[in-house]
Amino acid sequence: MLLPDQSSCPDYASLRRDFAWAIPPGFNIATLCCDVRALREPDRPAILDATGGGLLVTSFGALKERSDALAAALAVRGLGRGDRFAILLPQSAEVAIAHMAAYKLGAIALPLACLFGIDALEHRLRDAGVKALVSDSAGLAKVRALTCGAMAGALPELELLLCIDGADGDALDFHKLIADADRHALPTWRAGAEDPALMIYTSGTTGLAKGALHAHRVLAGHLPGVQLPHDFFPQAGDRMWTPADWAWAGGLLNALLPALYFGVPVVAHRAPRFEPGQAFELMERMGVRNAFVPPTALRMLRAVERPASRFKLNLRTLASGGEALGAETFAWGKRELGLSINEFYGQTECNLVLASCAAIGVSRPGAIGKPVPGHNVAVIREDGGVCAPHELGQIAISRPDPVMFLGYWRQPDATNAKFIGDWMTTGDQGHVDEDGYVCFVGRDDDVITSSGYRIGPAEIEDCLLRHPAVALAAVVGKPDALRTEIVRAFIVLRDGFTPSKQLGADIQDYVRSRLSAHEYPRLVDFVDELPMTTTGKIIRRLLRERE
Repeated sequence: MLLPDQSSCPDYASLRRDFAWAIPPGFNIATLCCDVRALREPDRPAILDATGGGLLVTSFGALKERSDALAAALAVRGLGRGDRFAILLPQSAEVAIAHMAAYKLGAIALPLACLFGIDALEHRLRDAGVKALVSDSAGLAKVRALTCGAMAGALPELELLLCIDGADGDALDFHKLIADADRHALPTWRAGAEDPALMIYTSGTTGLAKGALHAHRVLAGHLPGVQLPHDFFPQAGDRMWTPADWAWAGGLLNALLPALYFGVPVVAHRAPRFEPGQAFELMERMGVRNAFVPPTALRMLRAVERPASRFKLNLRTLASGGEALGAETFAWGKRELGLSINEFYGQTECNLVLASCAAIGVSRPGAIGKPVPGHNVAVIREDGGVCAPHELGQIAISRPDPVMFLGYWRQPDATNAKFIGDWMTTGDQGHVDEDGYVCFVGRDDDVITSSGYRIGPAEIEDCLLRHPAVALAAVVGKPDALRTEIVRAFIVLRDGFTPSKQLGADIQDYVRSRLSAHEYPRLVDFVDELPMTTTGKIIRRLLRERE
């Protein structure tokens, strides 16, 4: 289930031809990400917490001891097989400890982003029927708002609260619980490859978020997709970091868990918000070798002038995914960092199935990449037929696939609607060129129909980012009686530029001259910020609703 060493298999065609899945029935995330490594190299660093300028190292041995103790303590208190265990924490060793404990119990880990407000938390906790939750004091304050006053009884199944900041009201002290645990109470049963392990809620950009339930095999399915964009990860001295929340599929399954599986230290860092200069300083200070940075954060990094001369970076690989990267940001990576940004693609239900890998020549500006070995990906028509080269259709993945979800939590109809035959649909529009590169156009509901043309926002947004005044951009369709829809652009300006009618006209002309007359934005709105999900994706639905 792993890719061979690059030197023994240097071309993409050979990788695709020779790859085969070999996932053992007993595959358990905690065993492979924690226990095996702890027995071999107990002192090897697992989590390097660099928050606040200091450094707190958690070894694999400590990770095993603490997760064993936590699992035993939770088992004594009634948490067991199939129970949902919510983890509402920022990047920290406690996140990894809680995940490993859940997997050892056969419980289902439910990661939650700290940025969630009480409405988002209430839906996920109630919908999942969470039995236990670990958080910090700030997170517990939100949860208590759901269990007091008018909201009393909103979470009837939530029985156990843990706090990493010490005992907090009815919440038990997380660290004391570990210290006092009877390790003999640790269950001997371990979940296997097909048993539920993890539930991650969709972004909720088109309605209420749904819980995508995954088996332990989901990690095995991710491994080739991490190895490829990180140029045959791991290599000697590798060290992983991502600014993405570890509660997101990208932060958890593209960075944290695969790195632990391979024995690569993971840098943890908590900050109120993403700051480009601080990100470069962190990568320099921590000697980061491998970074997963979502496209929006990469575009923000572009605001730092001459980063390679200002910071002593040790980056070996830079990967990105979550939304379209764009040719302009790709070119910036080559020009300013000397790196090919390897793009990859997937979604919560079936992640990391397409990727680039410059090391073997699979890299093309404006394209995501090609199918990762072991995954069958195509662009299909509404009837399930495969599209011809350059024909617009929906990106889809064929089942069975180890990275594919078991289904939406308690929503069988929604699960069935996700498939056309054996193709799992993504809701993402794209096309494939003659060389097999998949290009992302936009979400089904993001594609703009104007004067008979179907227009994807990604290409226009990429063009807008090349304008010297534009820091961030989002494009949507606005209903129009004559053209069905017109292109509307929302622009966040770079420092030093002021919104004006003349600047708007200049931006319009810029796109018209570089793309086409039907693709330029007939409306330009200057805004201070763009609405985004906690995973850094633009919520275009909210932009379409604006007058």
